[in-house]
Order: sequence, then C-alpha cells, then structure tokens
Amino acid sequence: MKAFKQFAAVALGAAFAFNTLAADLKVGFITSQSGPVSSLGIPYGKGIQAGAAYKSTIGGRKVQLIQLDDASDPSTAARNARKLIDEDKVDVIIGTAGSPGALAIAAVARETKTPLISIANANLPGPDGEWMVTLPQPAPLMVSAIVERMKKSGVKTVGYIGFSDAWGDLVYDSLVPAAKAAGIQVVTNERYARGDTSVTGQVLKIVAARPDAVLTGTSGTPGALPYRALAERGWKGQIYGTHALINPEFVRVGGSSVEGLLAPTGPVIVAEQLPANNPVRKVALDYRAAYEKANGAAPTDAFSAYSFDAWLLFESAAQRALASKAEPGSPQFRVALRDAIVSTRELVGTHGVYNFKPDNRYGSDERSRVIVKLEKGQWKLEQ
Repeated sequence: MKAFKQFAAVALGAAFAFNTLAADLKVGFITSQSGPVSSLGIPYGKGIQAGAAYKSTIGGRKVQLIQLDDASDPSTAARNARKLIDEDKVDVIIGTAGSPGALAIAAVARETKTPLISIANANLPGPDGEWMVTLPQPAPLMVSAIVERMKKSGVKTVGYIGFSDAWGDLVYDSLVPAAKAAGIQVVTNERYARGDTSVTGQVLKIVAARPDAVLTGTSGTPGALPYRALAERGWKGQIYGTHALINPEFVRVGGSSVEGLLAPTGPVIVAEQLPANNPVRKVALDYRAAYEKANGAAPTDAFSAYSFDAWLLFESAAQRALASKAEPGSPQFRVALRDAIVSTRELVGTHGVYNFKPDNRYGSDERSRVIVKLEKGQWKLEQ
C-alpha cells in the first residue's frame, strides 16, 4: 500500500508538471528581418527580446516566444500568422514591421479569433478589427502635433510626398483636415513605392509648387529618399516627418539632407530629457536597461520600444485573463485575453499611457507625443 501511495504521488506530481508545462503562455511574434522593411523589422525584433528578458513569467506561467520572419511580404506575414495559430497554438500574435503586413495578419486574427497586438500603424474600424489593437500612435494624433508646429512657425503652404500604400494614405488623410483647420494649404500629393530608387519626378513637382515646407508620409530607410532629392535640388524650406522616421538607419542614409528635420515621436526617444514627474520616464529608462541586457547595446530607435510596450500590454492583459480560469492554448483563453487587452486602462509604457476600448484600435493620447528635432544626428526635445 505504501509503495502504491508513493507511486500515486509521483504520478500525480508528473501529471501536474505536465499540465503546467502544457499551460505555458505562447506569444507568436512576426517581424521583417529581411526585405525593404527590415530597417524597422530588425529593431522590432530586438525590442521583443528586451520584453522577454524583462518579464519571462506571468502569473507563475512561463512565456514561450516564437518568432518568424515575413521578409517584408504581407502574404508571408499572413501565412506566418496562420502557422503560429494552427500549429504552434499561440495565445496572441505581435507584429509586424509594415502596415500592409499588419493588415494581412489582422484578417487571419479575425478569422481564427486570436488577439493581435499590432506594432505597425494599422487600423481596421468596426468588426473587421475587433481582434486587434494598435500600439503606434495614430496618424491624426501625430500629424496634428506637427501641423501645430507648422502654424507656430508661420507655414502657409505644405507639399506632401508619401508611400503609395496604407501608411502614405493615413498620413495624407490626416494632414488635409488638420492643415485646413490651421489655415495651411496642402499643395501636392506625390507618392512612390517603398522599393523605388528615385523620386526625381515627384520632387520636381514639389519644388515647382514652391511650398513653405514639406511633410513626408514614409518610414525607415526608404523614407530618406525625398529629403535627399530635395537637398540635391537646393531646396531650403523646412522639412517635417512623422514618428515612422525615428530610426538610426534613416538618419544614416539621410545624412546632411535630414539635418533640422522636425517630427513627432513617443517620449521614449528623449527619455532622459523628460521632466522627472513624467510617468513615462521611469518605464522608458527601465526599457533601455532591459534592451541593453538582452542585446548588448543601448537602443537608438523608437521602433524597438513598440515591441517592448506590446510585451507590457500582453503581460498586463494575461494576468487578468488567467483569472478567468481558462487555460492558455484554448479558444476560451484567447477570448479572455482579447477582452482583457481591449479593456486595459492607464498602462504606462515607453511611448505613452495606454487606454483601450473595444471599439477603438488605438490606445494613445496626447501623453504619447513630443516634438523632436534632428541636430547633428541626434534627436533633441523641442519645448
């Protein structure tokens, strides 16, 4: 009898250990480690590693991170998402580096009822986006900040050039109403593909329109192309950008042509320049320490911080979802996790303080934006 009790205890312990292992949380992460969006995708990958190093267990459960490369291709991003959900049984997907890829993943997330935390600026209103939230600040919020700065500087006309994709559309559609309200006329709407190597024709049209300033709706290293072309033609007007340009590779490729660029960004990029009472300051500095521990060097971009914030959001929501008693890996847990994500309140991250609602993809407010100026290759906080 004693031997039987010992066997039963061992068997029970083994079963418990097996169930604990089987119930570990799984995060599927998709980014662009190769292709034209890799200048953003690689930092995103480093940011998620910082998050995993910062918090590797949640509610006593280990967190397993599974990362895939979508090669900057939306169709590959969608296939990766399906693999992570169908084969790896992930509880959440975080990704990817480009808006087209994020929208492709969102379609799979909706179909499979799997939460998606988008780290690219992507928005699907209504039921199409009910399984996703977006961490990067919405284009209207950031563009309105830059338009306010234009108005303050006396800008009356602005030329626009952006990508011929969803991001280019988002920025332009945000610029037009904000500029009109500020009494600024938008005089051009030029576009180019991310893989293009020349924008000579588009820039000649902008120069001919003689605007006071130029704003681009671009990102990463391809985003430097218009600024270089403007500089080559001796254009001396004020240059503006968006938070999608806060990247060391953009600064490197843009060189002297992007000196003096004004752009909105999340507070993390100038964390040490923030007032001591800013709630973001401590989290942003903690992120920097976690990033350096995970990657062996300090961060120099704003994109890796979005991945880190995605990890913080997942951690916060998973804690609450586990209270539902649904087991990770189950459809019931994914529902509980989605409900927890979209009900997150006052979560302090590196890019701001997040508040989500079930009918709103974005969680950012005015606390998630500052204006910075590029001076000698460094971003400086503009007061």
